[in-house]
Amino acid sequence: MNSAYNIDCMEAMQRIPDKWFDLAVADPPYFSGPERRGYYGNKISPIGVLRDYPVSPVWKVPAEDYFKELERVCKYYIVFGCNYFDFRFPPGRIVWDKCNGNSSFSDCEIAATNCHNSVRLFRYMWNGMMQGKSVSEGYIQQGNKALNEKRIHPTQKPAALYTWLFSRYAKPGGKILDTHLGSGSSRIAAYEAGLDFIGFEIDPHYFAAQEQRFSEHIAQFSLFCGIDDAEM
Repeated sequence: MNSAYNIDCMEAMQRIPDKWFDLAVADPPYFSGPERRGYYGNKISPIGVLRDYPVSPVWKVPAEDYFKELERVCKYYIVFGCNYFDFRFPPGRIVWDKCNGNSSFSDCEIAATNCHNSVRLFRYMWNGMMQGKSVSEGYIQQGNKALNEKRIHPTQKPAALYTWLFSRYAKPGGKILDTHLGSGSSRIAAYEAGLDFIGFEIDPHYFAAQEQRFSEHIAQFSLFCGIDDAEM
């Protein structure tokens, strides 16, 4: 199963039994939105990347009740932006080094996890049109920009990040939850990994955008798989 729902995650999680999901990967907003419309800088970056994303009026900064509910429905979880929230997370950390160089944006993003008590590092370039070559060579820039992921969300994360996370923290056939689906990168990575995935997205605009992105991806993915099967 790989499904997404246009719904408030708090409302949705109330319907879910305890520890139903094996793993949650979540990237909640750490600001509410409308009053921070200029947060992402100029509408067009110096290298021509469009930044004029609509900021959602329904985004909510999660409070303690969200994190407690996440812990209730999931055995394990990974929460990005943990350094912005007033919540006592377990000691495990995952650091995503974005290989930003001299960018004014953060060099890294930090996630809290109860999967382990140590710190793990993933390096993958993610700065405008500069994106990583692959999961294993993420510190090397992708030479063919036509292969770059299309940006559809202001806080979009690369599918490669979730591919790396799932390869280490998810088991085959595991049940995965993303409470803040956003661009749908986690959904794409879960689909490719053969995981049982459910995602929630409260904003109808971004929900529709990720639905289109996911549909286009699985059509392309199925085409490539068909070509490989034919060659075999």
